[in-house]
Amino acid sequence: MNYFAHGIRFVDRPWFLAGTALPDWLSVIDRRVRLRPKLMLQRANGSGSIDAEMAAGACQHFEDDRWFHKTRAFAEVTAQLARLFRDFLGVGDNFRCGFLGHIASELLLDGVLIERHPELLDRYYSVFARLDAARLTEVIGDLAGQPVDVGHWLPIFCREQFLRDYADSVRLAYRLNQVLRRVKLDALPAGIEEPLSAGRSIVRANADGLLPASHFAVVPLSITPSVEAG
Repeated sequence: MNYFAHGIRFVDRPWFLAGTALPDWLSVIDRRVRLRPKLMLQRANGSGSIDAEMAAGACQHFEDDRWFHKTRAFAEVTAQLARLFRDFLGVGDNFRCGFLGHIASELLLDGVLIERHPELLDRYYSVFARLDAARLTEVIGDLAGQPVDVGHWLPIFCREQFLRDYADSVRLAYRLNQVLRRVKLDALPAGIEEPLSAGRSIVRANADGLLPASHFAVVPLSITPSVEAG
């Protein structure tokens, strides 16, 4: 799962929502920093404090990934997408194709959710825009056990709004190349939009299997979220 799939159900809980994004943020900000799931579980004590809410959101992220990656639909969709990339890039590129099958399925799933719930993406970003960056940096450093420079990242995350690009195959190709550069894999060539568009159709057709109702349900917008000052 990716940012929006993790967070779409929790736009009325600002600091919990931030916690659902935290593991993915750290993979961008500093890949050496890792949250310890057992510690997050301890810190998610139900007190309602900012620390507890963010820890609970991180726990939600880990739990989401646990069941999501075990679904039959995920195994089937990633295999189908890997074949699309292999047919386009060539059989000698198996590792990158396997990686792309995994990551593209998650980004395309965010794109499908955005198609279904555009108003929730607006709410998602509006919540992050109201977070106190200084308080966020303090809490993340505490949860991670070391300083993490989030102050510069939050404005970029809110300004770029790169999740919106996942609904378009041309812009998605650009974002995928950013991911590939981060993990030191070769960039995708021109024309990659064709397998991405075919992959989008596959993910759209399997979205309910990827996000089964037993684990995942999106509720309509109700209240306007508030963010504690500190």
